[in-house]
Amino acid sequence: MIEAAFWGGLGAAALLVGALVAFSLDVPKRTQGLILAFGAGTLIGAVAYELVEEAVAISVGGIDVAIGFGLGAIVFYLGSIGIDRMSPVRQEGMPSKRDPRTSGLALVLGAVLDGIPESIVLGLSLVGGEGISVAVLVAVLISNFPEGLSASGDLAAAGLPRPRIITLWVLVVVASALAASIGYGVLGQMGPHIVVLLNSFAAGAILAMLAESMIPEAYEEGGRAVGLTTALGFAVAAALSFQA
Repeated sequence: MIEAAFWGGLGAAALLVGALVAFSLDVPKRTQGLILAFGAGTLIGAVAYELVEEAVAISVGGIDVAIGFGLGAIVFYLGSIGIDRMSPVRQEGMPSKRDPRTSGLALVLGAVLDGIPESIVLGLSLVGGEGISVAVLVAVLISNFPEGLSASGDLAAAGLPRPRIITLWVLVVVASALAASIGYGVLGQMGPHIVVLLNSFAAGAILAMLAESMIPEAYEEGGRAVGLTTALGFAVAAALSFQA
């Protein structure tokens, strides 16, 4: 369980690294947009080649994949609505045109809804004794860094103190480590249907977050080159998946 917690925490630690980079370096908005786009591309690749593909391969009839995917998207959608209602002003337009706090919290929500199931799956991968896939771990690290970078910048711009932002990410890292331990020690005894539901839930939450927050904000800040950078991120994720 300790090993599972280590790998789960390590994957989520990229969120914290992104926050520290956002606070220590003056990263231009265009660069942030391109980094965010690259991370979005890797997440699309993770959905296509890791989460959904594995869920479909394990599923018997596919209905559990559809249910998990739909639940993930719905949970993110409802969470995003709740975050918007926290803002003192009415939310309109693209995420980058909204209250920075809400756009930052939307990315945090996406990181949690993606990272917790993903960490559980990392823990489950140790049950068979095969060890953690380096390719999958690298893909998680690559996608988490821009989320931490962009969300931290938005939250800081909205006036949230930096220590509170760091504490927020530390809590996400700890939760991810605990989730990996639970995946290894508890859920690993409950059969493959758990993996199907967790993978598909994470995939649905990721896709909803990408469409609403990550890609629109990346384009707003990075411009036309975002399309190319997103495709490059997808290509890297695809290459990594074939090495897993």
